[in-house]
Amino acid sequence: MSTVTAYLGLGSNMGDREDNLRQALSLLGEKGQITARSSVYETEPWGYTDQPNFLNMACGLRTPLAPRELLALAQGVERGLGRERAIRYGPRTIDVDILLYGDLVIDTPDLQIPHPGIPERAFVLAPLAEIAPEAEHPVLKRRIGELLADAPGRETVVCLGALPLG
Repeated sequence: MSTVTAYLGLGSNMGDREDNLRQALSLLGEKGQITARSSVYETEPWGYTDQPNFLNMACGLRTPLAPRELLALAQGVERGLGRERAIRYGPRTIDVDILLYGDLVIDTPDLQIPHPGIPERAFVLAPLAEIAPEAEHPVLKRRIGELLADAPGRETVVCLGALPLG
């Protein structure tokens, strides 16, 4: 069975944010191997701003899952940790986004890979650049580290350090 490395973005701004990230990583790790974990970054909300700050991070996941299976896993993790989709870009216990899936490009109504928000979201780029600075955005043909250097709002993304495992 072949595997691919996917990069996922995780975010939480409700409840025990660190524990939500830990639980999400644990559940994702049941379906593949976590190959990298970024530090945790505290960031201001984006889109809908009347909500608490987020903790964001990225991880690499070596997985045999096809893209739609990985999407189903990500959405299952969100549901399992109590995510409710009441307000677009609103508060959430956990958000799990597929950022990159190898060098694959998918553009359908229910699945876009690479994630379309990568270039303008410093809260995604900072943790992703920490673990995969040389990874190439398959549409823009630019490295993630280069995209971070040009990202608006990068000065508002605060690195808090490694996520305690316990």
